[in-house]
Amino acid sequence: MTFGKFGRAIAAAAALGWAAFAPAQASAEETIKIGILHSLSGTMAISETTLKDVMLMLIEEQNKKGGVLGKKLQPVVVDPASNWPLFAEKARELLTKEKVAATFGCWTSVSRKSVLPVFEEANGILFYPVQYEGEESSKNVFYTGAAPNQQAIPAVDYLMNEEGVQRWVLAGTDYVYPRTTNKILEAYLKSKGVAQEDILINYTPFGHSDWQTIVSEIKKFGSSGKKTAVVSTINGDANVPFYKELGNQGVKATDIPVVAFSVGEEELAGLDTKPLVGHLAAWNYFMSVDNEANKAFIEKWQAFIKNDKRVTNDPMEAHYIGFNMWVKAVEKAGTTEPDAVIDALIGVSVPNLTGGYSTMMPNHHITKPVLIGEIKEDGQFDTVFETPGLLVANEWSPYLEGSKDLIADWRKPLSCGNFNVKTGKCGGGAKASQ
Repeated sequence: MTFGKFGRAIAAAAALGWAAFAPAQASAEETIKIGILHSLSGTMAISETTLKDVMLMLIEEQNKKGGVLGKKLQPVVVDPASNWPLFAEKARELLTKEKVAATFGCWTSVSRKSVLPVFEEANGILFYPVQYEGEESSKNVFYTGAAPNQQAIPAVDYLMNEEGVQRWVLAGTDYVYPRTTNKILEAYLKSKGVAQEDILINYTPFGHSDWQTIVSEIKKFGSSGKKTAVVSTINGDANVPFYKELGNQGVKATDIPVVAFSVGEEELAGLDTKPLVGHLAAWNYFMSVDNEANKAFIEKWQAFIKNDKRVTNDPMEAHYIGFNMWVKAVEKAGTTEPDAVIDALIGVSVPNLTGGYSTMMPNHHITKPVLIGEIKEDGQFDTVFETPGLLVANEWSPYLEGSKDLIADWRKPLSCGNFNVKTGKCGGGAKASQ
């Protein structure tokens, strides 16, 4: 039997345990790829670029600890460029070409909705770090941002009970998150006795820049003698001219307070905050939270980014929580195989940065505290309200017909994202991802 040159090389490699023959393969097997799916250009880059950076920091830190399961983590960064169809294309690339073990990404609900069927088809894992409208629970998505009862509802309660607000402007960007959130808020306000004529709803496109007419309408609506507030689901860089116009027209927080769900420290860093002092934001974390865990996180972040002026914000904390949950679940499962990790994630608890522990619930949402803060001149928030404990997310709104009878529970044997408690059936009552 003759081997020839190639055969002798194979035999020699075999004798050496293939070590000399497959360095690339060995390298691939020694790393675990993590997808980062955030807009680094376009209208949402103002918010999402920081989330890419914090993921790189978390991955670097974990690698210093030895990685996961004895393997180093390798970030795979893509830029879907605030283009919703491109999100789906980039998600497919991460899952089918790069074979990532998990993906951390998206900001807007329209981007999440775009990638959802891709993750479900490929059985991937997505950690979604931003507050959203609820009305969804997917086996393949872990929602580390707030559901409406963990942000929007408490914010309205605060304004109603503490500020005496009677008239409501629901102002949002024209896409699924603001529209669905405002649908829930409108139903909630009416359940509290607010009349239809005391609710003004307005939508503007992404990147909207001419706010003069709309702010004039808000001022007029607030001149009836009833205390008025703006509940803002305006997203992305449209916030800059919106707040600027409020200042131009002299709309002060003492007259018509604005409570925002998409404006945090990162967005305020690009604004002249003097006219905004006293306006509000509702989140589950503020950079100004005073505890050792948060101080350590801020210090690591500013050292990593090499800028002691860079701020932290709520979606960054959501990625911090989600990433640590994924690490813990992988170690618990002993594998990165998606189904095993998905099962292992339920019940995992990790420290948050507000001083407690957040837990992944069977509906694939986490427990969160709610904080309401007033904007200060330095672009930070003074916390004026905090829930006494952590809230469990309502993935389906109790205020909407077709949703109020639904629950999600991804534990076996139920394994359902929209179980109807009245009919006893999965998939009944509303369209949902399963």
